[in-house]
Amino acid sequence: MRAHVYSRSPEPVYFPEAEEVPETNRHLELRTALYLILKRELAHTATLGSDQFVYWDPRTSKKRLAPDAFVRLGVPHRTFRTWKTWMHGAPDLGVEIVSDSDEGEPDWEAKLERYRAAGIREVVRFHPDDRERPIRIWDALDGDLVERAPDDPELHACETLGLWWTVVEDPSVGPMLRLSRDREGRDLLPTPDEAEAKAREAAAKAREAAAKDREAAAKAHEAEAKAREANTKLEAELKALRAELAQAKGKRRTRRRSPG
Repeated sequence: MRAHVYSRSPEPVYFPEAEEVPETNRHLELRTALYLILKRELAHTATLGSDQFVYWDPRTSKKRLAPDAFVRLGVPHRTFRTWKTWMHGAPDLGVEIVSDSDEGEPDWEAKLERYRAAGIREVVRFHPDDRERPIRIWDALDGDLVERAPDDPELHACETLGLWWTVVEDPSVGPMLRLSRDREGRDLLPTPDEAEAKAREAAAKAREAAAKDREAAAKAHEAEAKAREANTKLEAELKALRAELAQAKGKRRTRRRSPG
C-alpha cells in the first residue's frame, strides 16, 4: 500500500473479553458439563466455546453474544479470547441454558435477534425448570431464525452435529441437557467423569480377562506337564514290558535247544 497522509489516526474498536455477570452454581455446572461433553467428542473436528463473547460487527463492540456453548465445525479446537465472525466465521451451533438472571421472553426475543444477526444457523434453548418444553430449537431459514414446532417428529435432532438432544436427570443438578447418538437417548455422549469411569471399568475387565488367560495358560501348562510325565511313565513301562518279553522269549529258545 502506498504511503498516504491522513486527516487523523485510526481509532481501533475495543472488544472486551469478559463481563461480570452473576451466575448460579447450578448454571455453571450445566454449562460446563455440556461444554466438556462437546469438547471430548468434537475437539478434533471443531472449535468450541463457552461463555466467550461472539462479535459479528467489526464497527462496534456492542453487538455481541455469549452463548453457554457454541461450535464452529471444520477447524480443530484451539484456545481463543473472543470470537469474531468476520475473522473466523459464524458458529454453526449456539446453546443457551436459561438461568435465574434471564428476564423472560422479551429478553429472549432480543437475544434471538442477536443470534440471527450473528449468522448462527442452529440455536438451542434449554430451560431446566420447564418440564413440558425444556428444549426449544431454532433453525436459520432464508435469513431468519424459525422455531421448530412442538409436534415436529424431529424436534430434538441436532442437525449441526448429526446427534440428538435429550434431557437426563442428574442427581446433583437435576435436569441436564445432553446429546445422544440415538433418538431415544440411550447412547449418550459421556461426560468426562462417565468416560473415565467407563475406561476404569474396561481396564478392570481387561485385567480380569488377562488374569483368566494367565490362569488358563498355567492350567494348560500343568496339564501338558502331567501329560508328558504320564507319557514318560508309559514309555518306561512299555520299555520294561518289552525287556521282560524279550527275556521270556530267550528262555523259551534255550529250553527248546536243551536235550530232552
